Amino acid sequence: MTLFSKLTGAALALGLTAGAGLAQEPTFFRIGTGSAGGTYFPIGGTIANGISSPPGSRPCEEGGQCGVPGLIAIAQSTTASVFNNTAVQNGELEAGLAAADVTREQYLGEGTFEGKPHEKLRIVANLYPEDLHLVLPEGQSIESLADLEGKRVGIAQAGSGTQVAVLKMLELWGVNRDNMDEAELNNSQSAERLADGQLDAYFYAAGWPVAAMVQLATTKGMELHSFSEEDLQKINEAIPAYIPSTIPAGVYEGVDYEVKTPAVSALLIVSSDLDEDLVYGITEALWNDNTRNLLDNGHAKGKQITLDTALDGVMNLGVPLHPGAERFYKEKGMIE
Repeated sequence: MTLFSKLTGAALALGLTAGAGLAQEPTFFRIGTGSAGGTYFPIGGTIANGISSPPGSRPCEEGGQCGVPGLIAIAQSTTASVFNNTAVQNGELEAGLAAADVTREQYLGEGTFEGKPHEKLRIVANLYPEDLHLVLPEGQSIESLADLEGKRVGIAQAGSGTQVAVLKMLELWGVNRDNMDEAELNNSQSAERLADGQLDAYFYAAGWPVAAMVQLATTKGMELHSFSEEDLQKINEAIPAYIPSTIPAGVYEGVDYEVKTPAVSALLIVSSDLDEDLVYGITEALWNDNTRNLLDNGHAKGKQITLDTALDGVMNLGVPLHPGAERFYKEKGMIE
């Protein structure tokens, strides 16, 4: 972010309008992620590394970077989905990681975003499932979300997809901002408050393992709420993008039981304003062998980011693929 702040607007404008033919003209590409204690940030950093190939880099075949020639991708820490999609829509970011449910609502201008369509949002790929973590102090448990009434609850940051979804879920059990003491905090802040006894519970949707929770589990200890099958069905009916999922036993120290929880897909989103050839090159670089190696050796969730699942749920979401990404998948025979 420090490097990016030093770049001139003129240089950025030149880079973003450059086509594939200007291979050695620098193209600066901002990817919105999430907080440093979550999963978007490390995954976004890995993707940025994989798709980058700054001017003057050694060619891929000579052991250099295997991204888009001239591309300098930068992962920026943000408040996640809602912020990222809004920034992409407004031209403040070229790309972002975002939850599928929020992306659909923002693109169509529905639900929480009624009358405010974000028509420039385009999908590059489905990445991985984000599991909802409902974190409780060690030794504590609840029967259902109704038990959070009157409690001190971390509902994630304003501008996050987690907060939008969690507030909808809580309403299903009659819990809202009026009858709970809510805190709008990022994952690291929530973990610290829970450890200090300032929160009774907090929510965070992310691909496991989540760094801040790993630290919490190994220091103060924690529990994760496992939803009943009936509760998972109730959530899925209200928020179809959230489907039943499982966090395996042992992912976090002391959480030696399987956790049933809702999950939503994380997507890589770009602006429709981006050049088709540029996004084609980015999509191609995302799925090359070099990026595969980076994903497999980075955050644990990277192993679940595969070409085989790149279009899972995408075609029925109601948000278009970017033409550059669509061309890549057509060439691979994945769509007609």
